[in-house]
Amino acid sequence: MVQTLGFVYSDQFQEYDFGPTHPLRPTRLKLTYELMKAIGLLDAANVKTVPPRPATKDDLLLFHEEAYVQLVEKMSARGSGFLDMGDTPVFKGCYEASALATGASLSAVDLVMSGKATYAMNIAGGLHHAHPNRASGFCIFNDPAISIAYLKKRYGLDRILYLDVDAHHGDGVMYGFYSDSAVLDIDFHESGHHLFPGTGFTEEIGEGKAEGLKINIPLPPFTGDDKYLALFREIVPRAVRNYRPQMLLLQCGADSHANDLLAHLQITTETYQEVVTTVRDLAGEVAEGRLVVFGGGGYDLANVARAWTVAACTLARFEPPMATPAEWRKMFEALVGEQAPEILRSEGEARRELSGRASFDVERTLKDLRSRIPLIA
Repeated sequence: MVQTLGFVYSDQFQEYDFGPTHPLRPTRLKLTYELMKAIGLLDAANVKTVPPRPATKDDLLLFHEEAYVQLVEKMSARGSGFLDMGDTPVFKGCYEASALATGASLSAVDLVMSGKATYAMNIAGGLHHAHPNRASGFCIFNDPAISIAYLKKRYGLDRILYLDVDAHHGDGVMYGFYSDSAVLDIDFHESGHHLFPGTGFTEEIGEGKAEGLKINIPLPPFTGDDKYLALFREIVPRAVRNYRPQMLLLQCGADSHANDLLAHLQITTETYQEVVTTVRDLAGEVAEGRLVVFGGGGYDLANVARAWTVAACTLARFEPPMATPAEWRKMFEALVGEQAPEILRSEGEARRELSGRASFDVERTLKDLRSRIPLIA
């Protein structure tokens, strides 16, 4: 059977824009889409680009408190102020832009659950820091958390995997479902001792019926492909096979990539490709293929475009070229004002020497995790 990819996209995603000095730049989404188009991925027979729908207020209330949703709507109309302590400024239309990013994730869920696509991807999603009653870390509405609640309510699912590989811990999702046994949450991230939001430690394992279903893998700065993948290979397949989720969700933040502007991990597209390949194959093994991939963080525009293009190619089983197309490089340089990367995959250019500074023992880390998490023991 042919596996199909539904790619949810709109140029309106550019409207989720905190301004020219903010590190979260919507240009990254346009550059990613244009790179996918330039290499021919979006013209592949098994890939379909689908427009998103905006999330309704009822959708938002699946996770967020009504008073908070009303506050966002009111401040969005005013167009000034902050929704948190300073990271997430208000802009005029932020309610509508956030609802569209969230609705795109729900569109992706519906594509997969209806059987119209085997896998679906929303690069505007993955806004995993927002809490039920507040914004946080550039995230106004938490589309992965809303997607989980939507899967539970609309489709009646009671075993969902949420895997997060963003450099920042997905605190809004984990705490939002901390006592919910319907969610297996696995989160690889730079340690909260070094990076926002300062959470996601190994002792945070869930509570009540969900105890042991929240698996945090905090990594020291400069962790590279080898140690990252050594942990990933030991933890994720075993946990997924034991839990047997009915749906798999992957938050694929690109800020774990080497040389990101806000984080310090040192992985390359080699890791992103293996992560997506593994999750895709596990979805086929335990969940009839059902998999949705979100975007997330990522503050080096070239790395974002390449990491997410490699991820989409992996889902579609599409072999990308070695070089980035000349027309895309010209567009990149016009939009960004920097030299565009000539190579699509980033394995050979990462500063691998920094990886040696991540001094931690993989086996000791695994032993600690297995002592806390029966699912991977």
